[in-house]
Amino acid sequence: MNVNNAAPAARPRVAVLIDGDNLPASHAGRILTQAVGFGAVVVKRVYGNAAKLPQWDAAPGFRLVHAGSGKNATDLLLTVEAMTILHDRLADILVLASSDRDFSHLARHLVERGTTVIGMGEAKAPNHFRKCCTKFVELAPNPPPTPEPLPPPANNAAQKRASKDQVLKLVGDALKKAGAQGLAVADLNPLLHRQYGHGITTLGFKTWHAFLAAHPDRFVCDPRGKAAKVRLKPA
Repeated sequence: MNVNNAAPAARPRVAVLIDGDNLPASHAGRILTQAVGFGAVVVKRVYGNAAKLPQWDAAPGFRLVHAGSGKNATDLLLTVEAMTILHDRLADILVLASSDRDFSHLARHLVERGTTVIGMGEAKAPNHFRKCCTKFVELAPNPPPTPEPLPPPANNAAQKRASKDQVLKLVGDALKKAGAQGLAVADLNPLLHRQYGHGITTLGFKTWHAFLAAHPDRFVCDPRGKAAKVRLKPA
């Protein structure tokens, strides 16, 4: 006989049954990646209350089996279907994904009857469940979400601190547009904020009146008050 013509041995068939009430859907990829290392995955089912598992319902390739909302409904249905799959010889290896100690009985029962049971769960999975399985694979914790970067400022000029000369020019240009009637002193702070993102106090002046009074060669101010105006000093 020519051994080179011998048919390759078929890979073991793997059934993946997940306790969706116990494990988040973010583990879906890890579970599947581990499962294919044991054979050909022929069953991929998630059990739980479908109304509370929208992310598992959207996990590609997995079938979400609604177990209802009763006490231990998920555990009971998963156990029944695991026994049925193996009794009907639909799979050779069972991947039991959960961190729940209650599945220890199912795992031990199947292992005693010659079935390979691969347990998968988080670090919180109890040792009793781990030891009842043929092998236990601990799923890595989910990485913390990466914070989204802050958007760039809409106006880069607003992030710069204006110099004294820039403020003088800013006010001078505004007064040229305002003409002879002048500009309300109360409008100067909004003008500076809009252009540079800060007020007059960043230049060491407590008020605009103090700033304007410090430049009598450039500006003429009306008396103090809400209606006070500033004008350019005639050349």
